[in-house]
Amino acid sequence: MNNAKIKKLTVKFLEHAEIAKNQSRKTIENYRHYLKRFEEFTGDIKCSQITLDLVQKYQLHLNRLDPELSKKTQNYHMIALRAFLKFLIKNDYETLPPEKIDLPKIPERTVEFITREEVQRLFDAIDLTSKTGIRNRAIVETLYSTGLRVSELRSLNRKQVDLKRREFMVRGKGRKPRIVFLSNQCVRWLDDYLKTREDNFEPLFINSRGTKDIMQGEKRRLTAYSIQEIVRKTALKAGIAKKVTPHILRHSFATELLLNGADIRAVQEMLGHASITTTQIYTHLTNQRLREIHQKCLR
Repeated sequence: MNNAKIKKLTVKFLEHAEIAKNQSRKTIENYRHYLKRFEEFTGDIKCSQITLDLVQKYQLHLNRLDPELSKKTQNYHMIALRAFLKFLIKNDYETLPPEKIDLPKIPERTVEFITREEVQRLFDAIDLTSKTGIRNRAIVETLYSTGLRVSELRSLNRKQVDLKRREFMVRGKGRKPRIVFLSNQCVRWLDDYLKTREDNFEPLFINSRGTKDIMQGEKRRLTAYSIQEIVRKTALKAGIAKKVTPHILRHSFATELLLNGADIRAVQEMLGHASITTTQIYTHLTNQRLREIHQKCLR
């Protein structure tokens, strides 16, 4: 076991992540990318040759890369390496214990969001005189109403979204299922959008060009990039100076819930966070709101 090379073991690790752990395709792609960089630095060495000194030299290498990698990205490299080492230890390969690797300290994460007034400006900036405009309004409404990730939104199919019950199920990171709820306004715009459709394609959100062949309907599904561009261009038209992305709308959804008294555990469920720690990045916003109330009431 000590003679096993990391290149071959990386393949085993990625297969384990896909089959045994059922991790998302994106996670596996990231693991492959980060571990490939480690292999390029070390060469195809034996797993027993991975030492703390070697890892520290690798960390220094990452820190000096040109263009310089952010501390957050450097952390992702180390997290992938630690997951790989944990897999090796669990399978009785002699290597460096993952807990010996320290992650670089990064500044406390801050959340960017847009206000309810800015969200309304975003809605109002959409030209509703065309089918494309009605589709775009439905997209923005759905992102804000549900807090969906862009990957989750683009994968939606018509038959899974129940407009009468105003809810549907999605599978997020790690294929974890969760129930998503729709506001009355979002249901209205989704209904208006679907009434403009003259096709039977399965994808909920499609582009306005391309094949009309029902067997080729999947090719009409909007890409994540297309959805990001719809949001970005709408924000520019609305005159919003902040950078606005589908993920910013997800942050705005969570922020609006918390500022209106939602329990953080409920927000965790609605966002599909595996850990409450992830959701707690929003708590400083509610703390600030409480401070404002306190100062207003006790001058």
